[in-house]
Amino acid sequence: MPKMIPQPIQEALKLAHPSWRSILAKGLESIAEADPAYLPALAEDNYLPTAGRMFGAFSQPLDVVRYVLVGEGPYPREQSATGVCFMDGAVESLWSEKGLSKQVNRATSLRNFMKMLLVTDGLLTVDNASGDAIAQVSMKTRAIGSPFIQTLTELQANLTRHGFLLLNAALVFRPHVPPAKEARAWQPFLQVVLMALAEHAEAQSMTPPTLVLWGKIAEQLKGLSSTARFPKALSEHPYNLTFIGNETMQKLFGPMHLLLKQA
Repeated sequence: MPKMIPQPIQEALKLAHPSWRSILAKGLESIAEADPAYLPALAEDNYLPTAGRMFGAFSQPLDVVRYVLVGEGPYPREQSATGVCFMDGAVESLWSEKGLSKQVNRATSLRNFMKMLLVTDGLLTVDNASGDAIAQVSMKTRAIGSPFIQTLTELQANLTRHGFLLLNAALVFRPHVPPAKEARAWQPFLQVVLMALAEHAEAQSMTPPTLVLWGKIAEQLKGLSSTARFPKALSEHPYNLTFIGNETMQKLFGPMHLLLKQA
């Protein structure tokens, strides 16, 4: 890899699946070509995720990707930021006696995603998606022999089974850099990633993966030339309460029944 890619960022590629590494390296080169100062400055700065997890979203093979879910950026907390879109590393249990677990409720985007899934599965209604209603649902989900998943690890595994690449518009978070500015710097990288997915699908005579774009920052990817061939499903970002009743997301995720245990 060219010397213009700082060593710590090169090292982070080791956590990506081998089928992705040359593509991600090319994406980093595209960032360096667009703004030679960006990656060296990033490598010397403090950012999330830590522990070399920048490319954590790329842990599964390229050829199993059927959906590319794009959020805004990593959670702004070290334990929470995993490199995987909205998978909060501080969360394990999904449920509590009062409804959703305290950790899920703290992760606003994850909380509203969970509520959307519960509404989609007919366990909640949009008009009654808090308090006693969720506590009643929690009794069912935590019952002995329940068919429902219990942990965020299981939820992520279900998404992976359905072929989701859980990506962010910006792969890093820095408190002193506006998220929109950070995301703009990563657009050349995402252009390369999406082009690779489109070319792979074309070589297999398949439709490219569906782009699921959450929020205005992710929606800007529509302007990239590489996204023209992709089917798209757009919504507001899940940190908005209106996401819970979003019919486009309900239609997309409903048939997957992500809250049920799956073989």
